[in-house]
Amino acid sequence: MKKKILQTVLFLGIMFLTFYTLLHGQNLSEIYQAVKNMSVPYLIAAAGLALFFVCAEGSMIWYLLTSMRKKTDSQTTVLCVVGKEKVCSLWRCIQYSFIGFFYSGITPSATGGQPVQLYYMNKDGNKGSDSTIVLMTVAVIYKIVLVVLGVGMLLFCGGALKTELQSFFPLYLLGLALNTVAVAVVLAAMLFPQWMIVVWAWVEKQFIRLDIWKANPQRMDKVQTFTGNYRNAVDWLKQHPGKLIVVIAVTFLQRCSVFLLTYMVYLGLGQAGTSIQEVVLLQASVYIAVDMLPLPGAQGITELMYRSVFAPVFSKGSLIPSMLISRGLNFYFLLLAGAGVTAANHFLVKKKI
Repeated sequence: MKKKILQTVLFLGIMFLTFYTLLHGQNLSEIYQAVKNMSVPYLIAAAGLALFFVCAEGSMIWYLLTSMRKKTDSQTTVLCVVGKEKVCSLWRCIQYSFIGFFYSGITPSATGGQPVQLYYMNKDGNKGSDSTIVLMTVAVIYKIVLVVLGVGMLLFCGGALKTELQSFFPLYLLGLALNTVAVAVVLAAMLFPQWMIVVWAWVEKQFIRLDIWKANPQRMDKVQTFTGNYRNAVDWLKQHPGKLIVVIAVTFLQRCSVFLLTYMVYLGLGQAGTSIQEVVLLQASVYIAVDMLPLPGAQGITELMYRSVFAPVFSKGSLIPSMLISRGLNFYFLLLAGAGVTAANHFLVKKKI
């Protein structure tokens, strides 16, 4: 409970400082008027893209989970059942996604989402091994697609990125490097689990020797469980390559949806003169740069980078409103929706107990 309170205070504190810094000295009435004049159809389209971002993850969880539940003899799908209630429906899996988004948004580096998702999936009667493989597969593909997009942007649009991002270009390179390292570690755990265990044992030994850590046998058990789970995910995906292709395709669309959202805001505010490719490229660069930073929801740095990067794209009076609408939809709106779904599920779980 103390940890949750601390995370909430930290999150709210960062949010307050972020918006105070961005809005201090601004004409709030002009900002309000600009937001108010946002085209409703484009606002609905942007909100739809934000919801698609979360629902797409839920759809992938449902797709993989039900695929793993097919009987080998009849090929019919078996749904998890608690009492007489079917809880592995598409809607239920979308709820898992909203819960994961909420906890990822309030924890540093988005580390809190998957453990809570796993908790609710197990509560619903899903096998722990199946749930773990599904969540790991979704997370790994998410990171791989992000890295591929980031590397592709650097190779084919590197000069334009350097010019547009200016002082934030090193942050983009750092974000891409951190994501690449994360993917490399995960792939190593998947493909070479024994090597990962040996490397971890050596690192742990050095940390203990330097008195940074104390000896703890449970630490190695967790690493072995971690690598074992990823190995199980690899084995399952090898047997179902078609499922992997579907997840990669949906993840690519999911990633692009949040980038396209900013272009809907651009059009909705009556802006013109910048191509959809440039707006999407800039938004993707912001996302990649801040994705791995140890801040809840990457608050503060996301808004500051957005304001700098999109300054030449939006007119002076529309820049801050565009940021408020874009960031409000792709993060705070989804965070509030996730909080509502989480609260409802928490209440239902307690009621059942």
